[in-house]
Amino acid sequence: MQVGIDGRKVPGATGRPAIERLDLAKELGLDGVFYRTVFDMDPALDPGRLAELRAHADDLGMYLEAGVGLVNPYALAEHPHLRRAGDGDTLLGFRRAIEAAVGMGCRELWVVTGGFKSFPGRFAYDRFRTDVDWQAQLAETARFLELLAPICREHGVHLNLETHEEITSFELIRLIEGVGPDVLGITFDTTNLLQRGENPLDSARRVAPYVRQTHIKDCLLGLGADGMRYQLRPVGSGSLDLAGILRILRDAGARPNLSLETLTSATESGGGEDCLHPYLRPLTIEMYDPVWHAMHPDLGSAEFAATIRLAVEGERRVAEGEVESLSAFARCPFTHADAVAFVKAGAAHLRSLTSAGSVPCTT
Repeated sequence: MQVGIDGRKVPGATGRPAIERLDLAKELGLDGVFYRTVFDMDPALDPGRLAELRAHADDLGMYLEAGVGLVNPYALAEHPHLRRAGDGDTLLGFRRAIEAAVGMGCRELWVVTGGFKSFPGRFAYDRFRTDVDWQAQLAETARFLELLAPICREHGVHLNLETHEEITSFELIRLIEGVGPDVLGITFDTTNLLQRGENPLDSARRVAPYVRQTHIKDCLLGLGADGMRYQLRPVGSGSLDLAGILRILRDAGARPNLSLETLTSATESGGGEDCLHPYLRPLTIEMYDPVWHAMHPDLGSAEFAATIRLAVEGERRVAEGEVESLSAFARCPFTHADAVAFVKAGAAHLRSLTSAGSVPCTT
């Protein structure tokens, strides 16, 4: 089991070139780097610089993973580099990005159907846009993936749809089965589906046959007056049964690298002089809102109840002093040293699951 990190989350990497992120990850004792897009490796997709990055990773004995970007046509304007890469032709831009990734040996490629926004409540999610219905977004995404499928088949590539905050596992599976699992897979983010009310173990069972990449996170859940609360925590200290999740993946035959998606320091992440981290403010999952429920027709009551039980358990752990409350954790300054500790704790926990025999160790 190899444990690495998302290239955008390497502590101290802000403003540094892609090749130096490998060195920083190596210094943290990690096994690889998952660059969110091949453009993060080199914005110009220069073959020479990409080959240099590949060679450096090989010299360090580290894995490299990559991605492409948004595949929701209603959101593509948020990733203008893809159209720019094709000189105005978006499909050509995707082809060039895929070919650049393949040229350096990356054939499992992250893609995503939306982006989390800094708006209040449900409007942070593209699922709840008022200018275009979510079902229309899914239909256009499926159509665009059909256009990309021949390019993927030509190059032996999987586009791995992230279990991102705006989409459910049920919808992802329908996209994969509709377009074809020979060209589509899943990048399994271990906490995002909680924001759609899904229970982590249930969603892991659904997506496991398709998982080819990961973002490993943990979070603490709680209850509030306006819904369920969600806050990122160091991997191994939150609400997730990660041993159970990894066992489900292994039983399904999935053997992905485990790429931590942690946090850089508050200052690196756009925080203020108080060093409070903007991403540690608890999110609210609006489970009391009928509009929210109407947008989750596939979510069964038994599974949703299991999710609520995790929040109740989180409240118990806080009340008994086992973990800090969500508000107290959000008020703690989050420095570079804290970011490094976040990474190291997560990597140690994942490796302990294998060394303790909780998860079968395979190579």
